Amino acid sequence: MSLNKSAPIGIFDSGIGGLTVVKSVMQTLPSENIIYFGDTARVPYGIKSMDTVREYAIQITDFLLRKKIKLILIACNTVSAAASNEIRERCAEKGITVLDVVQAGTKASLETPARNNKIGVIGTLATINSGTYDNAIHTIDKSKTIFSRACPMLVPLAEEGWTDDEIAESILKKYLDDFTDKDLDALILGCTHYPLFRNKIESLFEGSETRVIDSADAIANMALEMLTSADLLNSGKNGDFECYVSDKPQRFQELAERFLGKKLNRLEIVALK
Repeated sequence: MSLNKSAPIGIFDSGIGGLTVVKSVMQTLPSENIIYFGDTARVPYGIKSMDTVREYAIQITDFLLRKKIKLILIACNTVSAAASNEIRERCAEKGITVLDVVQAGTKASLETPARNNKIGVIGTLATINSGTYDNAIHTIDKSKTIFSRACPMLVPLAEEGWTDDEIAESILKKYLDDFTDKDLDALILGCTHYPLFRNKIESLFEGSETRVIDSADAIANMALEMLTSADLLNSGKNGDFECYVSDKPQRFQELAERFLGKKLNRLEIVALK
């Protein structure tokens, strides 16, 4: 099946966090049309069972496929851990490639200069308990020592817009206290909500050589490489952006416009089944 160059890129996440991926894709691929789905009615995913997350992810994938997308970016580490194989199988028959943030974060961490062969990973309970980053990294390089920590309070803070205050700073210090003296080569932000705290996280590692990895930038670069090699790059004017959520559009719109620095011209509620 041949795909249309002007067809949109589909991006989805459990809530507002995936807009970190949208922002990076807009900067890296400004001519591409984007459709984003944030499952705001059912956020957070990180405390739910893998079976439940898998069911939600398939529902969203089917919605995006009905929108005739040419590429899917899974902007949720929990979904990447729970359902990436099922999503790829569902999209393969339509010739659609699926990229996920675990792939991207792993690739970026292994491209970081190895001083001590130590990589840190922070993520949701589901992502950390799944061991998905440990498996992905060790499949490529078994010499890496991985330090993991679940940070479940960060997603609710991000969804409330509390990313730059004393509460966020205090919680980040508590979560990352064990990491700051490990002399890590890299720290993977294993949830797309976490780059919203990036400045505060980097300040905790100030003076060290630890590279803080935002998988949003990494997956945007992977999308550029994939679309280029497949001759599917869109050309011409700036791309359109359509945004869909499953609940609370006003709150989402306020946070999204502040983060993206642009008005959302199209935001709709979609009830998934």
